[in-house]
Amino acid sequence: MTAGFRPNPETDWQASEVPAILRPYRPHPLVRAGTLFLVAIAALALGIGSAYHAIDRESLFHSVRIGVWGTHPHAGTPQADPYSAAMYARTGRVPLASGEGIAFTAKTDSSGATLTAACDYLIEGATPPARLWTLTATDSHGRLVETLAGRSNLIGAHLLRRPDGSFEIVASVRPQPGNWLPTGNGDGLAFVLRLYDAPITTGSSLAGLTMPKISRKNCR
Repeated sequence: MTAGFRPNPETDWQASEVPAILRPYRPHPLVRAGTLFLVAIAALALGIGSAYHAIDRESLFHSVRIGVWGTHPHAGTPQADPYSAAMYARTGRVPLASGEGIAFTAKTDSSGATLTAACDYLIEGATPPARLWTLTATDSHGRLVETLAGRSNLIGAHLLRRPDGSFEIVASVRPQPGNWLPTGNGDGLAFVLRLYDAPITTGSSLAGLTMPKISRKNCR
């Protein structure tokens, strides 16, 4: 004996053939695993890329900028963030110890243009108070380069100065009269100003300081 069932419009549609375009998509487990793997790889690449960009540009968490000059007051101290530690490890530079001094780096002139070894620059003005300061020309990665003079730095105490105590320095590959800072034909150009035994060592004490201006002169 076969029992008869009356049609039920609320459930009978489930027994009918559903068009493929309307069926819910259920990816194969391998496809799902592959998608998750690609997402993880993309996230890892993005994280590594952003970290490299921050280290390469030296735009770190505790950096301080005064005009075109940037510094990392916590570099070389227990408060240094991992990015600054990685930056100095990558370039092989040794940061000044806490209490020893502070270093500023400029990679653009005062108009915002990137420094290049193909141009001469006028660096003028004054520096914050310090017992001793030096100005060094490096490549864009902070490495010393060969110069015609066999040196790439100037010492503040040896400069010719104006009556008001300010100075003019010409940075150039070729010899210049007056205060000449020799540059080389390296990979880019940067200026590093190191202040030794200076009363400024923290971000708060750096506010309001006046730093030298950098102007582009002739280019070759």
